[in-house]
This record gives sequence, structure tokens and C-alpha cells, in this order.
Amino acid sequence: MRMRYKKHLEERMSAVSDVLLHREVEEFYRMTEEEKNFVVNPADVFGNNNPLYLELGCGKGSFAIQSATLHHDRNYIALEKLSNVIVVGCEQAQKAALPNLRFLNCRAENLLYYLPKNSVTEIILNFSCPFPKKTYANRRLTSPNYLAIYKQLLTADGIIRQKTDDRPFFDYSVETLTANGWEVYDIDYNLPADADGNIVTEYESKFRAIGKPIYSLKARLHS
Repeated sequence: MRMRYKKHLEERMSAVSDVLLHREVEEFYRMTEEEKNFVVNPADVFGNNNPLYLELGCGKGSFAIQSATLHHDRNYIALEKLSNVIVVGCEQAQKAALPNLRFLNCRAENLLYYLPKNSVTEIILNFSCPFPKKTYANRRLTSPNYLAIYKQLLTADGIIRQKTDDRPFFDYSVETLTANGWEVYDIDYNLPADADGNIVTEYESKFRAIGKPIYSLKARLHS
């Protein structure tokens, strides 16, 4: 089902430009490599060198906003490809006046055109689309093509943190991470809601309310 275009979307997106790092244009794939260089220096964006946390597929920004509110010593960038969705998070972040949170409206496959290599401390994958059909496996955010991007973005001691309610997708993630040179650890097949550092968003609460287990892991590159 196609998402309806939000009323006054363009005006709303313009109004949140102070919290929106970049909005990917429709012409992106027709640009030259030189024209695609939108890389920003996080230290310039945030005015400090605090560790950078990157959430992919942030939706309406609930997790990112809660995290940035709790952790003032961390900088957060929340990515969402759908303008219709990210605009809500941007508006909420504006109201919260969080200096350590920015949004990025682009596709995850293009991250290296927006963020510097070796700049991200943690990549967060919360309830990413599992794309259950095998023909769509390369769209999963833990597929080898995305893992290759993460390797370039993460600092030497950087990690990936994943949560999902989808067991087949979780098993796939463990397999692909392991096969591509990552050490997978802190695997949990039924993450408690009150686990240390866990932030339960409204989205996660819905899964827990119907008794679905939450699967979680961390992964780091083998040294």
C-alpha cells in the first residue's frame, strides 16, 4: 500500500531545516560522483567531538529522541528514507530542542556520500524491515552490501546493535555478520524490557503486548 503524501509536506520539511542535515533529492542517481559529495564533519555539526551514534530506519524518531534526551554526552544522527515519516520526528526533535540530535533523509545505501569514514561509534538497527522474500535479501540492512558500508563508517572499536521481532531475519543477521568478518556477541533471544540500556519505544511495546519475543545482538569487527 502506497503511503499518502502528507499535507503541506514541503513547507513542513523546510521548517525543520535546523535539525535536518540533508534531504536526498530525486535527481541523486543522475548526479556525478563529484556532485554527490555531501559529507559533513560531525564536529562542525554538533560543536563537539562526542561519540556519534547512527540509527538507520528511525521512523518517526521516538528512539532517537529518547536516546538523545538521556545521553547528553552522545551525538545522534537518525536516518529515514521516507520524508512523510521523518518530518514527524524532526518536528518532535525541534520541540525538544536537543542539540545532540540531527536527522538525515536519505537511503542507507548512500551513507558514505553524507558521513565521513571511521566517524560512527555505534550503528543502531531497530526493527528494520526483514524483507522475508529471498529475492529481496540484498535489501536487508544486515546484508553483505550494507555490512561493507558499515565497515567503512565505524570507528576501529565501533559496533552494530540490532533489535528485531523477526526470528528468521535475526538468524540471517547472525549468519551474514559472522560470514563477513564480524564477531557477534551479547545474543539474546528474549530481551527483557528492562535490560540495561534498553529503550522501549511505542513500536516495541506493541510487540511485547502480544507476547512476541525481542531478539537482540551486538557485533564488532574482528581485530
